[in-house]
Amino acid sequence: MTRMASILTGTSVTKLGPEHVGSVLVAGSHAGAYAAYLSAKAGLRAVILNDCGVGLDRAGIAGLDDLERLGFPAATVDCRTARIGDGADMLARGVISHVNAAAAALGVAQGDPCADAARKLAAAPARRVDPPAYAEARFVLRDRPGEPAVWGLDSVSLVGPEDATRILMVGSHGALLGGDPKSALRGDAIAVVYNDAGVGIDGAGITRLPALDLRGIPAATVGVMTARLGDGRSTWETGVISHVNATAAALGAKPGITAQDFAALVVARGRRP
Repeated sequence: MTRMASILTGTSVTKLGPEHVGSVLVAGSHAGAYAAYLSAKAGLRAVILNDCGVGLDRAGIAGLDDLERLGFPAATVDCRTARIGDGADMLARGVISHVNAAAAALGVAQGDPCADAARKLAAAPARRVDPPAYAEARFVLRDRPGEPAVWGLDSVSLVGPEDATRILMVGSHGALLGGDPKSALRGDAIAVVYNDAGVGIDGAGITRLPALDLRGIPAATVGVMTARLGDGRSTWETGVISHVNATAAALGAKPGITAQDFAALVVARGRRP
């Protein structure tokens, strides 16, 4: 008799360990390229992620195709049905919005309750895949003498101590992980811009912003249709601000300006390194 896989939940695919190998994971991350890479690398059996509003160039679900090429079953939950950054909420009330062919072959379909889809995915055969290396997940975007450098990060999980004196353009969604204010930003930064990921149910996609007010960090999101999810370079190059926190508003930032204009305001009126 075939043993069914465990069904686990998580706030993010950036927080996976040996205990996740061979499981079906329901996680609050978007389903972009970097999230797909981490899911496959972790040795999961299958994954359900959040579509995060799908967004520009369908970047919020682009990882489904990447995983399909590996024969890895994957699906997404509609961000309007369950909170971004909260796998437990997705399992409890999420509704499937997109599936790849490997998941469809197991009977998963658009409109399925997430819990039903996870049970179907548990029948997938256990196997390890070797995803292609993910290139350049953090990079300098602008570095001018006398100004804070602007860095792009495809994932907020890549923030480190060296970023405390930088302005960050992050491809991640702007949702707290599991509602935890400590997850707003690991470490410090001069300022940070996320993707609003379609905002979604309960306003989840912008909940990092007020949490960063408590730390005095100017923060904003770009609209999901103006920059690709999971792509810090796109946040910088094409992103248009959709929401700002009170700290950023005090510097003159507002919806409708570009991410580059936001950085200019922080440099002109904000904190210095």
